[in-house]
Amino acid sequence: MWSSLHSEDRLILGMFKTALALEAPWKLTHVEYDALDEAWTLYIDFERGTEFPCPHCGTASKVYDTEKKLWRHLDFWNWKTYIHARVPRTNCKNCNKVTLVPVQWARLQSHFTLLFDAWAMRLMAEMPVNAAARELREHDTRMWRIFHYYVDQAMTELDLTQVTRVAVDETSSRRGHRYITLFVDVDTKIVLFATEAKGKDTLARFKQHLLEKGVEATQIQEICCDMSVAFIRGIEEQFPTAEMTFDKFHVMKMVNEAVDDVRKAEQKEAPQLKRTRYLWLKNENNLTAAQKKEFQTLKDSHLKTGRAYRLKLAMQEVWTTPHIFADVYLREWMNWATRSQLQPMVDLAKTVKRHEEGILRWFHSRMTNGLLEGINGLVQASKRRARGYRNVDNLIAMVYMVANKMRMPSLVARRS
Repeated sequence: MWSSLHSEDRLILGMFKTALALEAPWKLTHVEYDALDEAWTLYIDFERGTEFPCPHCGTASKVYDTEKKLWRHLDFWNWKTYIHARVPRTNCKNCNKVTLVPVQWARLQSHFTLLFDAWAMRLMAEMPVNAAARELREHDTRMWRIFHYYVDQAMTELDLTQVTRVAVDETSSRRGHRYITLFVDVDTKIVLFATEAKGKDTLARFKQHLLEKGVEATQIQEICCDMSVAFIRGIEEQFPTAEMTFDKFHVMKMVNEAVDDVRKAEQKEAPQLKRTRYLWLKNENNLTAAQKKEFQTLKDSHLKTGRAYRLKLAMQEVWTTPHIFADVYLREWMNWATRSQLQPMVDLAKTVKRHEEGILRWFHSRMTNGLLEGINGLVQASKRRARGYRNVDNLIAMVYMVANKMRMPSLVARRS
């Protein structure tokens, strides 16, 4: 049952008035408490005869009619609180339109006040959305609507007119080979765009996103990616004027894989190589004393894996070679790898040869996907924070907020 506050309860009514900070012509008329649902309802109205500015042209217009609206507000104490108001529609003679007047405490079409939005966003920035929904006693789908509104607004306001250098990479979104592809501004380290799947179609979507933001494809001068055929074709088709840099960390990953392939093939004849994979992959300085001793013995023996390892060390030296000698050094490395008679290294040399221009482009662009590795860690954290995210759009929205360290505008300042 509803129990209305009596007129003598001026203290409580005054407290709610102060908390709402309403501006004329709006005023708090009365407050009701539902003991059964343990909820407050604050009734807001306006003076009869009030004129409101037309939302389109600003012309003072008379009220045509009203619509009753209800919004969830911040809890008072441990009780849910709602705002109820008659929202006017104006009949503007200038525009010849009947339009609903926006209210100062909530967004159009929203069922929550701005202050509730602000609190919900703070919680969702600190805990999984499902947990935030339980804390707020709301369904998580309604929380995701709030989340999307503010993240989408922040992404819409991103200025891309100065973006010229982009790194692209895919990362896992779910088990079972499900991916999202990220496009990051190398200079600002901001995730510009994320989309489901991977491959050349993602480049077409990124180009369309740029066009919608008023940015031509020719503005992108440099793109860093791995040696994925799909990415390469996508860049060539959608960004033909951009220079491609192949990520040096991806190159070294391929070298490590080739070394391990040599080890796995040789361990059939040299059982001492079993369970030594990480000795060959790690930086020697990071090995324990016992590991260093074992590794030294293996490295100095006449093993094919040892020769592959020396090729790896030589490839690492490419990146510290003076720019004017880098192309010569890389070709010498390819010749050495080709003559090594180690099939994984021979195959790798052929791959490096095909991508030589993009590998050497690093000496001009100095671009890598290293920053994307850090962002990938944030993506995995986002997956945990967006636990039960249901669809990839929710995950992408969480990635935008977490990776871009979004600071939502202070909604408290928008109360008035």
